[in-house]
Amino acid sequence: MSYNFTVHNHSYQFDDLKTLLTKATPFRSGDALAGLAAESYEERVAAQMCLADVPLKTFLNEAVIPYETDEVTRLIIDTHDLDAFSVISHFTVGELRDWLLSDDANTGTFQKLSPGFTPEMAAAVSKLMRNQDLITVSQKCEVVTRFRNTIGLKGRFSARLQPNHPTDDPKGIAASIVDGLLYGSGDAVIGINPATDNPASVFTLLNMLDNLREKYEIPTQSCVLCHVTTTLELMNKNAPVDLVFQSIAGTEKTNKSFGINLSLLQEAHDAAQSLHRGTVGNNVMYFETGQGSSLSANAHEGVDQQTCEARAYAVARHFKPHLINSVVGFIGPEYLFDGKQIIRAALEDHFCAKLLGLPMGMDVCYTNHAEVDQDDMDNLLVLLGVAGCNFIMGVPGADDIMLNYQSTSFHDALFVRRILGLRPAPEFEEWLVKQGIMDEKGNQISVSLSHRLLHDNLRQ
Repeated sequence: MSYNFTVHNHSYQFDDLKTLLTKATPFRSGDALAGLAAESYEERVAAQMCLADVPLKTFLNEAVIPYETDEVTRLIIDTHDLDAFSVISHFTVGELRDWLLSDDANTGTFQKLSPGFTPEMAAAVSKLMRNQDLITVSQKCEVVTRFRNTIGLKGRFSARLQPNHPTDDPKGIAASIVDGLLYGSGDAVIGINPATDNPASVFTLLNMLDNLREKYEIPTQSCVLCHVTTTLELMNKNAPVDLVFQSIAGTEKTNKSFGINLSLLQEAHDAAQSLHRGTVGNNVMYFETGQGSSLSANAHEGVDQQTCEARAYAVARHFKPHLINSVVGFIGPEYLFDGKQIIRAALEDHFCAKLLGLPMGMDVCYTNHAEVDQDDMDNLLVLLGVAGCNFIMGVPGADDIMLNYQSTSFHDALFVRRILGLRPAPEFEEWLVKQGIMDEKGNQISVSLSHRLLHDNLRQ
């Protein structure tokens, strides 16, 4: 089906829904690299105006990647909740935007309707929104998950403690973990990106994390972010696996390039749930995504990178993860060129994931060859805090010495909590108070004092 729109006596034709979505996307370098971007600002606006008039039912009848050739498409169509969709089924994309911004769309409504949205619907409506619209709607969404603590409650803001080390030295990692705990990071997860995927090394790190958690009764979860096949192998050897990690994408071809498919993820999910290691819940998966991954794998199928990204959230949603985050600026300027594009992409990703019912966090990050600096990331950090982002990264000094990129620090999580009046996960906050790291009003005790108090407590 083709789509047409006339503006200033010039008629624009878009051959199919995939093309229309692509041309309506706010400009970014990745789509230009793929030859998919609108040729002019006027064409982009024409595509957005045309997209606004597309009925939502169209997305159930016209797949951007064929059902027959892509298992992600099959998952999207086969698991779509028609009962939930019935509430919004009469809307066009433009009408959906207006309704999302209205008072009729509230937290309870979103929680009921999220199974009725497809990723393409979410991507489409995001293309019609200003940044403030994305923030306004995201802030109304609340997605709560549980394992050893509760993530995503309104008024709460969590941090993944990311103690990476270039040689996976357990002592260096442990030092970073203590540093992060003293600043109140780690309630989302204590998650290590291993320098290698060697099973023996990963097993050592898993045991170190679990021994630390058990010894000091820390109400959080641990994860070593190795490939899912490595985690499966280690679970079969009784390794102490809390969360199963995997990078995922929005096309079958991209996931195949990652060495995964849906059945493998299902196997890992079921194996982790069978361990029953959670205490307040059993959300066991941790996924990472990022705009540009399908393009970098030459597996985007002619779909713009933001819509591909939203499709990855259908994969994540199926497995009810405890955590998911977009590593938004990690791939590089070929995909998101500068601070403006990274900020826009992050707000889109957060919005689409929350609309689809996912516990979305964000790695507020960039590579050193992008046209971006820490001021841009400070701006994005505050915007995401206002938007209700579930968690961010906590990296020593904001400089990941293993992955060689810039992220957010333990101090950044403290800043957001303080400036916006947010608190850590409730179970973790109780532990912080008990350790003398935080007082009962949610104020951070000075690090020098909390270090002494924690040191005294650990000696006992």
